[in-house]
Amino acid sequence: MLVNYVRTALALKLNELKFDKRAVTAIEYALIAALIAVVIITAVTRLGTGVSSTFNKVASEL
Repeated sequence: MLVNYVRTALALKLNELKFDKRAVTAIEYALIAALIAVVIITAVTRLGTGVSSTFNKVASEL
């Protein structure tokens, strides 16, 4: 009797884990957000270097 109860409870919990996709979706969104952040940081760094170089060139011409 107790073995059947434990087996049924365990089967129900395993079925819940199979169909619960919220954690996987959250991880995917976190990875996408991290990738976007890396792209933005890289773009801003390169743009900042270019702008700094331009301002230094203009300052030296003055």
